[in-house]
Amino acid sequence: MPDEAVQSRIEKTLSFVPLGHVVSYGLLADLCGLPGRARMMGKCLRELSVDCNWHRVLRSDGKIAFPAGSEKAEEQRQRLTAEGVVVKNYRVNMNEFGWTPDLHTILVELEY
Repeated sequence: MPDEAVQSRIEKTLSFVPLGHVVSYGLLADLCGLPGRARMMGKCLRELSVDCNWHRVLRSDGKIAFPAGSEKAEEQRQRLTAEGVVVKNYRVNMNEFGWTPDLHTILVELEY
């Protein structure tokens, strides 16, 4: 199980992703100070006990990581749609809905 410090970083970082936006596993890892650890982010999100906006995390190509049509994929699709994110064929346009934090957020708010 990932340590509590990593879990805390993920929760904190996801709290900054605005409603109606998404982030890739890779960018989430980078922002958490763990570059190259995109797969670790997926594992950590599965183990979090709180609802930390996990539905806002997608593969780098904008695709929902759960198998299309699965219960979790449908839940993620529904949550994103409720926030105004357009999901077509279990994929989101990352250019339109992808979150890019500003410099203040990166240097001040996400300081670990």
